[in-house]
Amino acid sequence: MQTVTLKIEDSISDKFLWLLNHFSQNEVKILDQDEYVSDDEYLRSIDGMVESILEARKEPIEKGVNKDDL
Repeated sequence: MQTVTLKIEDSISDKFLWLLNHFSQNEVKILDQDEYVSDDEYLRSIDGMVESILEARKEPIEKGVNKDDL
């Protein structure tokens, strides 16, 4: 499942949330409606993510994968 952060204009938020609520919890799950969380803050909130990123930075560039091959 992918996670997307959106900023929605107040004038359409009710309609947008109405639409999202018509999907099942298996298809769309509303994580938070009240507070914007930056990508950095979100990633830091995941257990082990900071350590994983720090370890990945130590990898030699030769072991990397081209973006098109991901």
